[in-house]
Amino acid sequence: MARVVELITYPIKGCAGVSLTEASLGEAGLPYDRSFMVTDEDGVYRTQRRHPVLALIHPRVDDDGERLTLTAPGAGELSIGIDTVSARRDVELFGSPYQGIDQGDEVAAWLSDVLGVGCRLVRVPPEHDRVAAGLTPGTSGYADSNAVHIVSRSSLDELNRRITDEGGEPLPITRFRPNVVVEGWTGPHTEDRVRRLAIGDAELGFAKSAVRCVVTTVDQAKGVKAGPEPLRTLARYRRAPEGGGTLFGTNFSVIRTGTLAVGDELDVRSWDGPPPAE
Repeated sequence: MARVVELITYPIKGCAGVSLTEASLGEAGLPYDRSFMVTDEDGVYRTQRRHPVLALIHPRVDDDGERLTLTAPGAGELSIGIDTVSARRDVELFGSPYQGIDQGDEVAAWLSDVLGVGCRLVRVPPEHDRVAAGLTPGTSGYADSNAVHIVSRSSLDELNRRITDEGGEPLPITRFRPNVVVEGWTGPHTEDRVRRLAIGDAELGFAKSAVRCVVTTVDQAKGVKAGPEPLRTLARYRRAPEGGGTLFGTNFSVIRTGTLAVGDELDVRSWDGPPPAE
């Protein structure tokens, strides 16, 4: 039986994740997932594509949701009150316009020092109503796509088998920045065929397979780009049709909110085709 072995939320888009043992899944995903975003001074998003050092910034949101604490090597610790009421400002993510609430000059200066370029930090406003497209549309914060990204250990095992067969080093699952890591499916990429899924008392609907970008080549522990893998190997066997990039992992939208936890079994309510053999 497939079960959840890791839950990870990423409060600031592009920054380090926070491991959870249990979480309330909201319409936009795990608690605070991609609810903050680093931008340039004009409101355009910054990500690891150009700033891999973002991976070394570790955010933590207090249990009451009122304070955000950041740490990074050589930069110490900064704690700020989270602003959810100030004037909105225009921000841009992948060319699309959204709104954000600027979190102030102190955190902007701290981030600018870490990245070496001018930065601001914005938070999703309470009225944020983005709809992420897909077979099952749904809302999300500042994520690249839909609210929940699922990757199975069997998919990673197959990728690493191919990489090591060519003399390369196996990669950790952190390269793919998943929200939910699943163990127990025998075949790789079984998550691609899931169409409706219950975990705990929450329910998810398939949105789309995840097209991978250069962020997967960033060493998340060192904050630097680390060569052509996994994109080189994925391009050999996971190429999307019609030049649509390479695929790994699956994005889901939240159909029903609820609580889920590490150890929860997955109840697949609907498959694309017959269910896999146990």
